[in-house]
Amino acid sequence: MPQEPIYLDHAATTPLLPEAQAAMQEGFRIWANPSSPHAAGRAARAALEDARARMKAVLGWQGEVIFTSGASEALAIGIGRAKAERVLVSAVEHDAALRAAGAVERLPVDAGGLLDSEALSAALGGRALVAVQQINSETGVVQDISGIAAKVRESGGLVLCDAAQGAGKLDLPDADMIVLSAHKFGGPVGVGALLVREWGLLEPTGGQERGYRGGTEALPLVLGMVAALEAGNQWLKCASGLRESLTNQLLENGAEIVAADSPRSPAIAAYRMPGKSSAAQLIRFDGAGIAVSAGSACSSGSLKASHVLTAMGYAHPGEVIRVSIGRETTEAEIARFVEVWKEIRR
Repeated sequence: MPQEPIYLDHAATTPLLPEAQAAMQEGFRIWANPSSPHAAGRAARAALEDARARMKAVLGWQGEVIFTSGASEALAIGIGRAKAERVLVSAVEHDAALRAAGAVERLPVDAGGLLDSEALSAALGGRALVAVQQINSETGVVQDISGIAAKVRESGGLVLCDAAQGAGKLDLPDADMIVLSAHKFGGPVGVGALLVREWGLLEPTGGQERGYRGGTEALPLVLGMVAALEAGNQWLKCASGLRESLTNQLLENGAEIVAADSPRSPAIAAYRMPGKSSAAQLIRFDGAGIAVSAGSACSSGSLKASHVLTAMGYAHPGEVIRVSIGRETTEAEIARFVEVWKEIRR
């Protein structure tokens, strides 16, 4: 009898929550353009602004919210239109942030994937925008955003934090701009947000979202995103235990844990299987009905070595896979993954 498929790639995207789906259905019923002045448009606008207020409430955010088509657009707006003299990005940022930043100075990290504090201090000066992830999407490493922010603000700079992997799971980071992606926490694909401490941090360009983003707001998707946030993150306690169990079992079977000594997300971990290429592992796991990845979904199809592991100076980037846990993950699924790991290792 064939095994049920197992999905352990929740950092790439995670299933749509029933609460989000129901909210989207209501949004499709309110089909008018929120920018239209007639009664139907005003009703859509009221629903949109209610969702904005609810998002701020559930996140505990006192600033402004710009709804976007996802994290990539939010990063492009935040990095591209920040009122800053220059931009600095950590060397382990998501590809979307690196593309938005272009040819700017990249801040090094240590062997554990944490931002090099001395290098940051040396690079600061003037009104610099520093872009750094809350949780790295490949390794699960959690940056000390509060410590980074204190240093950056002391120099007169701003912090933009990519919280795509942390929003809806961890508390919001202490940053001037924060990026969210709905499909990472049970909302729909195609919507996200840029949280901005105050409007004056960005150059407006006209259009919707008070002139800071062009394009009709996707009301059904926004409602789904907010409903997913309101569903809560109680499942993370179970995720932490499952990841700990998985890590211990893999250590007993020859695995090496990437950034083992760094603070890491309870839901994301990267493991090396010595002597087995990432590509070969993915093929074998997929053949066994188990979905994992070899890094960020946006770059896992590339033959290039992971820029994250390379920046960390990791010696064997081509033998690492990422396992990411979600609400639906069970102990039985972890046990099955370990069985297949052992088979591939042998």
